[in-house]
Amino acid sequence: MSATPPVLALPEASDDLSARLTDGLERVERMIHERARNDDEFITEANLHLAQAGGKRFRPMLTMLIAELGEGVNDAVVAAAAGVELTHLASLYHDDVMDEADLRRGAPSANARYDNSTAILVGDLLFGTASDIIADLGADAVKIQAQTFIRLCSGQIRDDRPCPAGQDPREYYRGVLADKTGALVATAARYGAMYSGSSPELVELATEYGERLGIAFQLADDLIDISSESGETGKTPGTDLREGKRTLPVLNALASTDPADAELQELLGSQLKDPARIDRALELLRAHPGLAAAREETLAMGRDAVEALAPLPASDAKEALIALMEGVVHRVG
Repeated sequence: MSATPPVLALPEASDDLSARLTDGLERVERMIHERARNDDEFITEANLHLAQAGGKRFRPMLTMLIAELGEGVNDAVVAAAAGVELTHLASLYHDDVMDEADLRRGAPSANARYDNSTAILVGDLLFGTASDIIADLGADAVKIQAQTFIRLCSGQIRDDRPCPAGQDPREYYRGVLADKTGALVATAARYGAMYSGSSPELVELATEYGERLGIAFQLADDLIDISSESGETGKTPGTDLREGKRTLPVLNALASTDPADAELQELLGSQLKDPARIDRALELLRAHPGLAAAREETLAMGRDAVEALAPLPASDAKEALIALMEGVVHRVG
């Protein structure tokens, strides 16, 4: 079994809270490895390929933190967190096939390590494993898992297609982000509240915080792909541009009516495959007001997430959730 990923930096968390989070994540990690094992050694290896490649375990940590607002972490909270993380991991197998990716978390992607068919089937298997875990939590959890899966897949489908005629491309993209990323992060938070004995009001509050945090997380990814330098994040800058994805900074630049943006808009409107043209597009985007506007929208979404927590009394867990938001919107990788 791989080592438990370190808890994300939460400077507002007390030593006791950090210790409980670490213990909870270790339990989640053990469950992921136990439930991903199969009698066939190849299937076990493929199931665990991305889990062992690392990752922040952002979603299960959110489940643990939200549980701290209630009665704390228990077996049901751990199971819910493991189910959410396996759902996330499963989606990465499918993402890498769609994106024709070669690397994931610094390791060969599943489709590169094996092949597309295997990667798709392993993703399906992990979705099944996640659902099997969630089913033990009862009918409500199963319903939420199904609804989340519908939104996640709908978001991915729409992300892979152009904005329909007559719709605002930026509004369309915000809806894509809410479904493809916000939905699962919202469910991670919702489960943390549900299975720690929280009130219906707290469950609703936690879900709203999670959805907004998930959108902010994906918006930050948009920024990182443009503003990071090679080697800074382990990712190649401009990956979204190469794949033809129109993220928020790109959409902002395309919406400009300033004649000075003609060169950038020509680059963004073409298939960017030539490294020199990609580098030029990145240079122009980094200096464009559309990037600053996207950054401000990311920060505003983070503030909206924290606003959802306003009715809660002060606590170590609340401060840690605020710190988590700050880490999400200001991260560089």
